[in-house]
Amino acid sequence: MPLKGDVYIGLGSNVGDSVGNLERAFSSISGISDFLIPSSVYVSSAAGFTTQPRFFNAVCRIGTYLNPFQLLHFLLEIENCLGRKRAFTNSPRIIDLDILLWGDLRIETTSLTIPHPRIQERGFVLAPLLEIEPSIVHPYYGVSLKDFYDLIPDVDKPSKIAV
Repeated sequence: MPLKGDVYIGLGSNVGDSVGNLERAFSSISGISDFLIPSSVYVSSAAGFTTQPRFFNAVCRIGTYLNPFQLLHFLLEIENCLGRKRAFTNSPRIIDLDILLWGDLRIETTSLTIPHPRIQERGFVLAPLLEIEPSIVHPYYGVSLKDFYDLIPDVDKPSKIAV
């Protein structure tokens, strides 16, 4: 039985066929979802370790019968199947999948934090997320994610691409 609330998953890639990597991840995620609503694809500069290729990012909203820890395991399996290698924090990657939000659910363990701990400061996550659901309010801060996005400097906001 699914937990109440929609699940939002962030997807990112900057190695190989990034758009194809996102499409393969969407396809895999759809296998455990009652529905899948994808955002457009956005491109942005890398965060953290900045001397690497640009990132292609998207978000999807799903409904799933999995619990949060089962979903995390499933997303890690998708990353492994698509060839992700974890070299170092913020390293280039074929695919990166993160649980961003799950309704009003709050989880904080060593392996999983929901909502994602830096969602409010990442334009490359907020732009596609707000495209799908512009009225989301952060469960901890009680602030609209649009208000957080408006605080991000224009130079750090991603660009939507046509695919």
